[in-house]
Amino acid sequence: MLSPLNRLDALSWPQVKAALNREGSTVVWPFGACEQHGPQLPLTTDALFAERILQVVLEQLPSELPIWALPVQAIGFSPEHAGFPGTLSLSADLLIRLLEEVGSQLADAGAQRLVLFNAHGGQIGLLQAAARSLRALRPSLAVLPCFLWSGVAGLEALLPEQEAREGLHAGLAETSLMLALAPHLVGSERPVDGLHHDPSLPATPPPGWSLEGHAPCAWFTRELSATGVIGDSRQASEALGKALEEALVRHWLDRFQALLASDWPPRAQVIRL
Repeated sequence: MLSPLNRLDALSWPQVKAALNREGSTVVWPFGACEQHGPQLPLTTDALFAERILQVVLEQLPSELPIWALPVQAIGFSPEHAGFPGTLSLSADLLIRLLEEVGSQLADAGAQRLVLFNAHGGQIGLLQAAARSLRALRPSLAVLPCFLWSGVAGLEALLPEQEAREGLHAGLAETSLMLALAPHLVGSERPVDGLHHDPSLPATPPPGWSLEGHAPCAWFTRELSATGVIGDSRQASEALGKALEEALVRHWLDRFQALLASDWPPRAQVIRL
């Protein structure tokens, strides 16, 4: 759980007023999901990752910086995991409306930036669209949607090439990271499932296409996997999880330091064409 020192909701209203009226005031909203992660990982996997990594990053930033976190949004947009018990999913329009309403109130209170710190791959595009919609409603609020695993240097060196490309869900990376962050929540099974592991499925998408990437398709987990895993978790370890955690923290610490030291994004202004 995030330290009260880093949580906006741990402040009183006069403290929030003063905080959000500081130059460069930045609010980070961690996003996860409540969805199946195979037989070995909890439903809260993405939410836990977003909150725990953000906690470490905020604790390492200088305490005088104007940055605070909201409580994690623990239920997201997860229709691809429908059919597996425990998966809960908000509709796309509801999640967009939630972001618009909360973001608008933050903007009205004086916040200058809102970072959407998302750990669920299935809602990357939706949060990008929601961010643009919120910005149209409140041009004074810079909205920065990001994905926990995107652009992190060094991940390729830690994961086998095929797993880095195809271990999309509850595979080696996520199982290892959970072993490092909350080992008591990890079950004993180590499934390998999804592409290349079910002879009734095509071995790969057609040339130039992929499950995710430059030319993705809208897939459902139940079409690819009987266990809910898309990837190979057999070599998962706490040691690998610690290395992944260090890479993630280093990456996001650098990104937040750069953001808070900058004037980016530019304040809204009318551009005459």
